[in-house]
Amino acid sequence: MGTIDSFGRRITYLRLSVTDRCNLRCRYCMPAEGIPKLRHGETLNYEELLRVSREAVALGIEKIRITGGEPLVRKGIVEFAGRLARLSGLRELVMTTNGLLLEELARPLRQAGVRRLNISLDSLRPETFSFITRGGDLRKALHGIAAAEAAGFPPVKINMVVMGGINDDEVVDFAALTLDRPWTVRFIEYMPTLRDEGWRSQCVPGSEILERIGRRYPLMPLVSSEMAGPARNFRIRGAAGAIGIITPVSGHFCDQCNRIRVTAAGVARGCLFSEYGIDLRPLLAAGDDLLLRERLRSLIFGKPGRHHLGEEADGDGMVAMSRIGG
Repeated sequence: MGTIDSFGRRITYLRLSVTDRCNLRCRYCMPAEGIPKLRHGETLNYEELLRVSREAVALGIEKIRITGGEPLVRKGIVEFAGRLARLSGLRELVMTTNGLLLEELARPLRQAGVRRLNISLDSLRPETFSFITRGGDLRKALHGIAAAEAAGFPPVKINMVVMGGINDDEVVDFAALTLDRPWTVRFIEYMPTLRDEGWRSQCVPGSEILERIGRRYPLMPLVSSEMAGPARNFRIRGAAGAIGIITPVSGHFCDQCNRIRVTAAGVARGCLFSEYGIDLRPLLAAGDDLLLRERLRSLIFGKPGRHHLGEEADGDGMVAMSRIGG
């Protein structure tokens, strides 16, 4: 059923970050110099993550997305996913990954009970992919997608962060991936999480993305399912797959937001861009799961009505996406 927040939204979705570590260094996720890594004792262990998830499900959370950093770099992630998948009341366990380790792990993840994968892929050109990720190998990401399909996962969702002057000229090429494949390609507006100077020039509005695709291919709107997330979905006429547009900057979707998140360090947040969070570690240390559930309930009820992304001055309020799990 979900718990209702103070704005009447039914909260049914938990994004659970299991690590701040990543095997890529994407330009929109962390600064060039990186960020200080959490020490071993600062990251919730799997038993603590499972307890948080169990109490969240007791409050009506029906969908959990495992995120990072890159979740597949954490040792024991397959076994942990299997434990999550067996939680009574959980309807859907999904994961977001960059795909680099899926050649080895796609089949075990599928067998563990992960239902679906979202794979981050920001360019189809090896040199651009390497530039965005600061050294990533496009071939490994593509092999990971192939491994997910071979393992029997439903058609993957590809997440492309569109950046003006970097990869925005590939938008139509990404849309064309859906012509013969049953994939969903989701175009995400560049978010100024790093508050880098001149970020606005990199943010291509969702309306412009749709216009570019529409000049090449006729688009038909689709109705999204309740658990599908914030994307507005479309299909190219006659295509096997679909495309989605996610507009956190030009057209926020806060009035429909159904999610909370827990960081790898154990901080629960009602909004990715909120400065307010609840440190769950003292509650976990105390062993009081009933109090843990009530604090999560209070977080849901106090969830902000909307974020103010893009309204602050450049350089203020950097968000460490690799720690929070965007």
